[in-house]
Amino acid sequence: MKKHQTQIRVRYSETDQMGIVYHGNYVPYFEIGRVEWLRDKGISYKSMEESGIGLPIVSMQINYKKSARYDELLTICTTFKSQSSVKIEFDCEIYNEANELLTTAVFILVFISLKTGRPTAPPNYILELFKTLE
Repeated sequence: MKKHQTQIRVRYSETDQMGIVYHGNYVPYFEIGRVEWLRDKGISYKSMEESGIGLPIVSMQINYKKSARYDELLTICTTFKSQSSVKIEFDCEIYNEANELLTTAVFILVFISLKTGRPTAPPNYILELFKTLE
């Protein structure tokens, strides 16, 4: 339950002239993975925001190992790593169709009140989810 996988296909607009994915496009890929990880657990990012809670990235570390290319089907693996009073941490990996590891990342996000912009405790339904992941 800590891990979730989702797939995306590399679009032409995400690549350079050589058909290689531009490095900045990996961040949105990882965001897709995190949003789908939450959705898989029954949590809609949209409804969380509508209730006044945001979850911005405060730290990210990305390691590029091998290039993703145009039209490849990529698998994004998102794994819950830890949670503290206001932070959540994910380990992420992207694999190509040959199951080769392309990119790894670690993301730390902070729960904030959209009203104040300040850190806040996660809502109770998210705290209950974290209990099931321990």
